[in-house]
Amino acid sequence: MKLILSVAVLMLMIFFQAIGQKVGDKPNIVIIMADDLDSKQLSCYGGKNIRTHNIDALASEGIQTNIYASAAMCVPTRASLFTGLYPLRHGSFQNHKPVNDSLKSVVHYLGALGYRVGLTGKDHVTKPKYIFPFDIVKGFEPNCVAATDDYELDDLRKYITASTQPYCLFVMSINPHAPWTVGDTTEFNADALILPPDWVDTKVTRRQFVKYLAEIRRLDNQVGDVVRLLKETGQDKNTIVMFLGEQGAQFPGAKWNLWDAGQKSAMIVKWPGVVKAGSKPDILAQYEDITPTLIDVAGGAAVPSLDGRSFLSVLTGKSKSARQFVYGIHNNIPEGNAYPIRSIRDERYKLIVNLSSDMPYYNRFMMDPQRKDRNSVWFSWVDEALNNAGAATLVRRFEKRPRMEFYDISKDPFELKNLADDPAYKSQIRAYETKLHEWMLSQDDRGAAIDIVYPKK
Repeated sequence: MKLILSVAVLMLMIFFQAIGQKVGDKPNIVIIMADDLDSKQLSCYGGKNIRTHNIDALASEGIQTNIYASAAMCVPTRASLFTGLYPLRHGSFQNHKPVNDSLKSVVHYLGALGYRVGLTGKDHVTKPKYIFPFDIVKGFEPNCVAATDDYELDDLRKYITASTQPYCLFVMSINPHAPWTVGDTTEFNADALILPPDWVDTKVTRRQFVKYLAEIRRLDNQVGDVVRLLKETGQDKNTIVMFLGEQGAQFPGAKWNLWDAGQKSAMIVKWPGVVKAGSKPDILAQYEDITPTLIDVAGGAAVPSLDGRSFLSVLTGKSKSARQFVYGIHNNIPEGNAYPIRSIRDERYKLIVNLSSDMPYYNRFMMDPQRKDRNSVWFSWVDEALNNAGAATLVRRFEKRPRMEFYDISKDPFELKNLADDPAYKSQIRAYETKLHEWMLSQDDRGAAIDIVYPKK
């Protein structure tokens, strides 16, 4: 009898030890997110204007791929990241529009799996508190339009070493969000910069681009400091580090638009012992997929009600694809006039539908005609267009859009050659339009009818 009891006790001890090891082996997670980053400027993504040493180093130790914002604006993108839902379903389908009541966020999902979930830095998408109950950690600047981006790591150090309980910490940088007032601009020669082909080359554009790149340097430094903190505290061996670019820059044609300059973003994932270092899978993923992936990483069951789907199998090398299509939604109020846009793309082709193409596009942050100060990028483009046919084409592309745009992204990554009227693509465009319409129906998206002014909550 005593022998039987001893064996039973031993088996229980082994069982609970195994459980403890399994819980203890859950990886910590640190997600570093940029703010309005043109990911093409990162040297590991082919950028020629700046050498982003720290982000490049992270990419060399993990997976480097792309991720797409369904709405190329800060609040909708971050709400999608935190909830795993598309903008129509989480409610923030216009910039700064609050999310719907009764939602769950990544804090709830990971908290139920034993994680502490913290956030430092930009935090204006963390309200109401009961939907986004993050542990708010001091250290990084929370105001994205602050004149400085001062930060310290002492409070981050305390948070990640405070407990043996696993953590997921979001480090939300405000770089390189406008007003582009931080960083050392002397590193860059404005005249030597390589501009994207969808930009008009003006002195104002180059001067502002220098300021923007200086903030990317600050971002790269922050990434390096956080990675070094993990090594100093011995956390690096069991910590996933994910870098995200958010959405495109506040230059014409990027942020607040559904061209790839706005939607297409960077994603780098380092996971020691799991992710193959230096791999570059060409996958389609959206910000809605992050929360389901984190749930999967933490050992939780899939949540069927979420729009996103886990891409853990891609990270572990068991799969080479994540999803077939990427969808986009833009509602322009309160950033300008009502100008709803929808999009769908796969690995090669992209369809954009401008639902109010009979009107010119307008964005109040860069196109206000009442501004006396014409020392802005957009107005320098308009001035250049008066005597430059190429500039006039780019200005017209931005302001006066056709109802339908269709691009072969593999041949035309900057989406400058619209194939919508090419008879060779007629049936293909119809198929993409049908698929987009099906997605809109699944989201209860009534198109142009929803881009209106809503009463404030």
